[in-house]
Amino acid sequence: MILADKIIEERKKNGWTQEDLAQKLGVSRQSVSKWESAGAIPDLKKIIQLADLFEVSTDYLLKDEIEKENTDISCDTDCVLHRVSMEEANAYMDEKKKAASMLANATTLCILSLVPLLLVSTLNDGLAIGIACTALIVTVALAVFIFVKTGIKLSPLQYLEQEPFETEYGVTGLVKEKNQCYQEHYSFSLACGVVLCILSVIPLIIAGCMEASDYVCTLCLAVLLILVSVGVNILIRVSTIKSSYDTLLQEGDYTKKEKLVKKKTETFTGVYWCLVTAIYLGWSLWTKQWDVTYMIWPVAAVLYAAMYGIVRMIMKLKDCTLFVQSFLVVHFRYFIKNQVSNHKHDGKSSNT
Repeated sequence: MILADKIIEERKKNGWTQEDLAQKLGVSRQSVSKWESAGAIPDLKKIIQLADLFEVSTDYLLKDEIEKENTDISCDTDCVLHRVSMEEANAYMDEKKKAASMLANATTLCILSLVPLLLVSTLNDGLAIGIACTALIVTVALAVFIFVKTGIKLSPLQYLEQEPFETEYGVTGLVKEKNQCYQEHYSFSLACGVVLCILSVIPLIIAGCMEASDYVCTLCLAVLLILVSVGVNILIRVSTIKSSYDTLLQEGDYTKKEKLVKKKTETFTGVYWCLVTAIYLGWSLWTKQWDVTYMIWPVAAVLYAAMYGIVRMIMKLKDCTLFVQSFLVVHFRYFIKNQVSNHKHDGKSSNT
């Protein structure tokens, strides 16, 4: 299938006329008509726009031998995309809304679990410290239980976040309407959560400037954790709900291309964190300095963000190289075709 046929197929699949496609690309209808009749080839910028509009790869558009099943959507040749019904969409949004509260509260418990231990740490009371440590372990265990239970409950619907899909009539419109209604609340809550996390350090800064006692500094640290827990609770709550809309609309981090990238980087992520865990346990058991070795986690998190960005950049460079190669091949074929056509035309003219 050549580029012209693929443009026609994808345009019709989206229910667009040549005029509709032309408006989306900012070109004339005649240009689209020429592309579909193989009378001309879109330039580099327009091919990228076409790929984004059709949600396919540039390789699929440019390479004649590549079919859609082998591009952005990794599935077998007989694979049929799952069609999400209105009932499934509503069930998913309801479950994510319930999960938002559970996940937010579980994270808050993890953060607040340190507060009792901090409050009694300045006391030389072994019993109080023991009770605080027990409370910490129980609180973290409860939070882990909530995380696991919520994850199991959401697992039947996880395919929506991992695999491409199609939606039945009316689903996209419903989700878009809910997303628009939620946008104002989401923006306000997001701002509040971030501001709380920033303001949380103020009591500790004031205590430090006033050279307050250790107990007062500990109280300020407890206040910091409480404010952070509230801010993080708000952020997780609204972000989880917002992600349910993005998932069903296949926008943001849940587009077909992003899902493909996540699949390709799953191996890297798994190997990286297994290696970090092995290093942490080995180092800790060898040195017995558990109070020092925990620092490997924030360092590993920063390194992961940097390495993940590098991996994605390498993948994009690879895709870009393939795209340029494909683009040049298509234009070379078009040039040869025109040359052969002109040669035949000149031959007929000389014979007459």
